Amino acid sequence: MCTIRGELSRVSWRKSTYSDDQHDCVEVADSEAVTAIRDSKRPSGPALILPRQAWARFIRTL
Repeated sequence: MCTIRGELSRVSWRKSTYSDDQHDCVEVADSEAVTAIRDSKRPSGPALILPRQAWARFIRTL
């Protein structure tokens, strides 16, 4: 867990371009090993952390 936290401190978080300037959306960040998802209103709050393959499978399913 500490390794992942350290990785996430150096990632760039991004929002969907569809969200414009709204703050009610999710942000996503990728590291080498994981993809993290968080609430844009609470950037210092918890993040859902998934293996990159699981996130890719989720996006393909959408």
